[in-house]
Amino acid sequence: MEISVIIVNYNVRYFLEQCLCSVEKALNGMSGEVIVIDNQSSDQSVEYLQPAFPTVRFVANAANGGFAKACNQGLAMASGRYILFLNPDTIVGESCFKDCIRFMEAHPDAGALGVKMLDGSGRFLPESKRAFPSPLTSFYKLSGLSLLFPKSPRFARYHLGHLDPSQPHEVDVLAGAFMLIRKEVLDRTGGFDETFFMYGEDVDLSYRIQKAGYKNYYFPDSPIIHFKGESTRKGSMNYVRMFYSAMSLFVRKHYGGSRAGLFNLIIHLAIWVRAGLSATGRFIRRIGLPLIDASLILLAFWLMKNLWNSVRSDVEYQNDKLWIAFPAYTLFYLITAYYAGLYDRAYKRSDLVRSSVVASVVLLAAYSLLPEQYRFSRAIILFGAVLGLVFIMVLRYILTSTGVLESDSEDRDNASTLIAADTDEYRHVLELMQVAGLQERVLGRISVSEQDNTAIGNLKQIQRLPDAVPFREIIYCQGKLSFAQIIESIQSLPAGVHVKFHAAGSRSIVGSDSRDGSGESVSVETSLKLADPYYRRIKRLIDTGFSMLFLLTFPVQFILVRKPFRFLARALQVLLMQMTWVGYTQDEKKLPGLRNPVLACNGLPASVKQQIPAESLHMLDYWYARDYEPVNDIRLVFRSYRKLGD
Repeated sequence: MEISVIIVNYNVRYFLEQCLCSVEKALNGMSGEVIVIDNQSSDQSVEYLQPAFPTVRFVANAANGGFAKACNQGLAMASGRYILFLNPDTIVGESCFKDCIRFMEAHPDAGALGVKMLDGSGRFLPESKRAFPSPLTSFYKLSGLSLLFPKSPRFARYHLGHLDPSQPHEVDVLAGAFMLIRKEVLDRTGGFDETFFMYGEDVDLSYRIQKAGYKNYYFPDSPIIHFKGESTRKGSMNYVRMFYSAMSLFVRKHYGGSRAGLFNLIIHLAIWVRAGLSATGRFIRRIGLPLIDASLILLAFWLMKNLWNSVRSDVEYQNDKLWIAFPAYTLFYLITAYYAGLYDRAYKRSDLVRSSVVASVVLLAAYSLLPEQYRFSRAIILFGAVLGLVFIMVLRYILTSTGVLESDSEDRDNASTLIAADTDEYRHVLELMQVAGLQERVLGRISVSEQDNTAIGNLKQIQRLPDAVPFREIIYCQGKLSFAQIIESIQSLPAGVHVKFHAAGSRSIVGSDSRDGSGESVSVETSLKLADPYYRRIKRLIDTGFSMLFLLTFPVQFILVRKPFRFLARALQVLLMQMTWVGYTQDEKKLPGLRNPVLACNGLPASVKQQIPAESLHMLDYWYARDYEPVNDIRLVFRSYRKLGD
């Protein structure tokens, strides 16, 4: 057997689906095998993919023992002359494996080979070629000198910035995302060191291959796509700790003495610095952002009050009333902003503007209903809201520019997507987009042939299309287009265009615009409304509203409902987020998580045993999650009101 492809998967089933489609094409005309080791994924990767890829050997681990251990597990099962360790978030071209093996055969001194890697937008990934992390090399990288001098043989040595990425080179370190190694070499060196849980194991194995007398080569002629950041967010403290700990382990193992001591000092300084930055960013994103917004809104109201005093010097405002009014208005703004989606993962300017407008309108309406003695000035409310909006927009610009917050392009909510496909592939992808509720994004089709004049344009015109068509995203369909043609095409896309991929026969569309962030996937499963943070917030608001209403009117409920004390207990549990008023008919592992319900989505009390077959109940739950409408929860609660304590 020529080649054994070993893939370790952890919770990236849609990316793995696209990867396996490309691997199957690359193995055509070769004798090879594919082994997938699943490290205790919670997204049902094996159940989802195994029926679609019957020739792939899937192994589902009961525990996650780390990347290195899983690779060795696959290695023990492999029988190919060449072993390829491949990440699940990659796409390879049809001739990739043949080209790489041909290069290895032409270079008998080659022990292992890595390839040119591109991110999901077609940009070159510098970790495709690296040097060993000596103390000085690491210092240059950590201090930022490598960024200041990206082509320097000294300062940019970590990523070998002085070497032309379009030419093959002998290098020190190969990336674990794609490592092609002769089986006879692994028989001499052994597999990955399982002391490394994640990160650093590729550096260690590359070092041992060189120590055994072989060379590591960087081969750019068959580039692959590597969707960075799918298993671990690089900005997270977990990544910082694991990455630098792995580097420290490598140096202790192979360098020793004073060099290891110096390196560990540098590493621990780097960990503390990165930990501080990571903690600050995490605090701002999760807790600090609403507090900062509150301070800015208060400041805006206070500045506007002082400015208005200078305009209307004849009017005197009582500070004791302002100390109550301004914090109350600010709190109302924050609640409105939360439900408008301002504190979701990615910031969108439209969410901020919408929440500010809604809050201002409601505040002015409520203000007009207040007794005269509690009013002070509509102008302060209106212009204070505008000034607060400006302050927050400036803050968001700073935070998105520095990478503390992600920014979600407004263009994605409008028609801005082109699909590169033939007519049949276009219809299929459009159906997927429609199921996911994203069909309104689609502008039209790009033909894959110059002879096809029924589309907006063709791939040969991709550089000129933005001048005529305002697209910001392109979905490449593999079918008429080969994976290799797609990989070649994305390297010539205009800047700022987002990319997604769909392989023929697959049930998903995937893409990743960030080197560090998590990617996106579109499938039937990701189209569920209850997976959307907006609908989950609305559902929580309904739960809280009903619970507060029932608790405040409990003396009335004591008369009207059956089993009032159990009803009271459930109202408290829902308020404390231990239950939800309406939920699934049965325990659902594959649908968006909900707390234990008081009522099932078919209106029966959740404590009542359902007489419907389990498969039918699952379909009821699926429809509830897919088509969730808040008004249906409200109707069910009112309809079953007297039985809520049963």
